[in-house]
Amino acid sequence: MARVRYGARTEAEITASRTAGAKLPDIWSTGVVAVWETDPDAVAAVLPPPLKPTARPLVRVNISKVDLPGYPLGAGSFAVAAAHEAVEGWYPLVMPMTHERALTGGREVFGEPKKLGEVVVERDGLVVRASMARHGIAFVEVRGAVSGPLPLPEPARKTDFYFKFLPAVDGSGFDGDPVLVYCERDEKARRLERVTGDVVLRESLYDPVADLPVRHLVEITVGEKTSTQHGRVVERVDARALLPYVHQRYDDPRQILDAPPEDGGA
Repeated sequence: MARVRYGARTEAEITASRTAGAKLPDIWSTGVVAVWETDPDAVAAVLPPPLKPTARPLVRVNISKVDLPGYPLGAGSFAVAAAHEAVEGWYPLVMPMTHERALTGGREVFGEPKKLGEVVVERDGLVVRASMARHGIAFVEVRGAVSGPLPLPEPARKTDFYFKFLPAVDGSGFDGDPVLVYCERDEKARRLERVTGDVVLRESLYDPVADLPVRHLVEITVGEKTSTQHGRVVERVDARALLPYVHQRYDDPRQILDAPPEDGGA
């Protein structure tokens, strides 16, 4: 009998799939990063406990084009500065991805708030434009002109905070305790340039980033970097404290209770 592809995989196949990522060469991305100060109260309002605001109410937007073997990937992140105990990092509110492969792994493994969307990074000479869009709305746009090179930063480790959870099947909360995840990225750059420009935040019912306006633009850069990431569960969190923030993950929180037809939609 020919192999049934939905059947169980062998232990060797499972092991091979786990180690395949370690054999990949460095994958470089071209990205535009914008950082600004926003309203402190707005940052505090979006942080689920036990995360807390840092000394500066910063927002960071990272919009990248990734040269993955076989197909390009557009990847975006809109995050606010946050701290957990003595560790400072970033808490992403939305991470648009242009392909399902990047979306699925990030959401199911790390708890990343990824959603399918449109991510654009363009450069024409010195002119740079990058945007993240969903539902026909470019809710973030960064635009400007390259104004000069910057020194390459030393390789560094950066931390993103995620909450990994499963909504309960009866809609009453969660199936199991949610966990706080540290996603630690080791980054290195091979090119970095300063951009003189601005950030435009557009109103969107689905991605309301306009609630964190640009009060003081800190910097805009464009560059090329590569990174590796590792995740770890730090602690279990209070389900009741996290529940009011679950809507951040969905366009409509009621969609988690959408019931498919009994025949699977056929």
